[in-house]
Amino acid sequence: MNKAALIEAIASKNRITKKQAEEILESMLETITESLKNGEEVVLTGFGTFSAKLRHARKGVNPQNPKEKIDIPEVTIPKFKSGKALKDALKGK
Repeated sequence: MNKAALIEAIASKNRITKKQAEEILESMLETITESLKNGEEVVLTGFGTFSAKLRHARKGVNPQNPKEKIDIPEVTIPKFKSGKALKDALKGK
């Protein structure tokens, strides 16, 4: 399912226009992104938890020249941990 299909599904389930569903989805994604940028966790009970994790700096190998070592800087990455209700739904419980 891509974003357009998700917007269509939200619109049809909630009897709203696709434009309204798109605005709601965009607002939700912006809010989650801003919260993660501010170092907060976003917990959707039953669905899962979004958080930001710091990946430390490390040494790597240049794929174009495997003999050359490169420094990979530290970076903040998004992390998602699924909730129990989501796991159970996927298991068929």
